[in-house]
Amino acid sequence: MAEFDFDAVVVGAGAVGLACGHALSRRGLAVAVLEQDAAIGQGVSSRNSEVIHAGLYYPTGSLKARLCVEGRRRLYAFCDTHHVAYDRCGKLVVATTEAELPRLAVILAQARVNDVEGMAELSRDQALALEPELACAGALLSPESGVFESHAYMLALQGEIEAAGGAVVLSTPFEGATPLEGGGFEVRAGGAEPTTLTCRLLVTAPGLSAQAVAGRIEGFPAHLIPPAHYGKGVYFRLTGKAPFRRLIYPPPIPGALGTHYRRDLGGQGVFGPDLSYVEAPDYSVDPSKADAFYRYIRKFWPGLPEGALSPDYAGVRPKLHGPGEPQPDFRLDGADIHGLPGLVALFGIESPGLTSSLAIGEEVAARLGL
Repeated sequence: MAEFDFDAVVVGAGAVGLACGHALSRRGLAVAVLEQDAAIGQGVSSRNSEVIHAGLYYPTGSLKARLCVEGRRRLYAFCDTHHVAYDRCGKLVVATTEAELPRLAVILAQARVNDVEGMAELSRDQALALEPELACAGALLSPESGVFESHAYMLALQGEIEAAGGAVVLSTPFEGATPLEGGGFEVRAGGAEPTTLTCRLLVTAPGLSAQAVAGRIEGFPAHLIPPAHYGKGVYFRLTGKAPFRRLIYPPPIPGALGTHYRRDLGGQGVFGPDLSYVEAPDYSVDPSKADAFYRYIRKFWPGLPEGALSPDYAGVRPKLHGPGEPQPDFRLDGADIHGLPGLVALFGIESPGLTSSLAIGEEVAARLGL
C-alpha cells in the first residue's frame, strides 16, 4: 500500500475549507490545509454578514436547504462547546407593502418544508410590538437566525485540526496536483519554500479561486469547471444607536437575499450587502452608493437619519450564475462527476456557505466514503 505524506489535503483555509479539514481529522485522518494568504479566513469568510441562517428560502431537496439547516444546528452546538460568541437574536422577514405579503406566505411554506423550527407569521401590529421602529405590512419571525463571531469560529476549527495532529499551512498557494498511479495525488505547493507532497484524498474549497484551482488538477475535465461570476456587495455602518435587536430582511431579490440589517456583536447596526457583478474581485466601497441604501432602508425604517450611514466594507461572492440567471445549488463534485477518485471539488459556496460549513464538511467526508 502506498505511503502518503498526508491522508488528506484541503485547499483553502476559509470557514468551509477548515470545516472540511475538521470533518476529516475527526475521522482520524492526518490532514493538511493549504492557504495562500498569510492568515486563515482572509477571503469570502472575512467579508460577509456573519449571519447564522435558519434555512428559510432554499429549494426543496437542494443541498443548500439540507446543509443550511443541519449546519446551523451543528454551528450553535459548536459555538457553545468552543466558547465562540453568538447572538441567536432572531430575524424578521418583512413585507414593506401589502403587495409583498404573498411572498411572505411562499417563504413560510418553504421554511416549513425545509424543517426550519419555530417559524411564525406576524401581523403588522405583532411585528411592531417586537420592533417598534419598523415599518411593515406584516412579517415572518425566524427565531433560529442569529449572528456570530466567524473568525473565532475559524480559529476554533484550526485548533481542532491541529489538536488532531493536522496542519494549517499559511502563505502556501496551491500550484497544481497530479493523480498518482494506484490512487492518491501529488500536490505542488508554492510560497517562500515551494514543496511537493502526496495525499490519498484531495478537497478543494478555495472560494473565489475554485475554478482556477480545479484547472490546475491534471485530468480534471475542463468542460466540467463552471464559469466564475463575482457578485460584489457593499456594507454601510450606522452611526448612533442600533434601531432593531433582530435581523431585518426584506423579501429576497433575484440571485441574493437583498440588503438587510443586522446588529453586530458590538451592538452597532450594519446594512448590506447589495449586489453588483464585477469582472474581478474588488473590495472598494463607493460612498455614492449611500443614496440607494437610504432609499432602500427607509422602506422598512423610515426613521433612518440623514447622514447616519458611513461606508464600511465590501465582500465578493463566488457565484455560479450571472445577472438575471436562476441561482443554482452548491456544487460538491466527486468522482461520479469528474472521474478522479479521492477528489471532491467545491464550487459556488456562497451564502449560506458559512452557516452550512460544518454540514458541508460532513457531506464531503461522506462523498469520500468516510
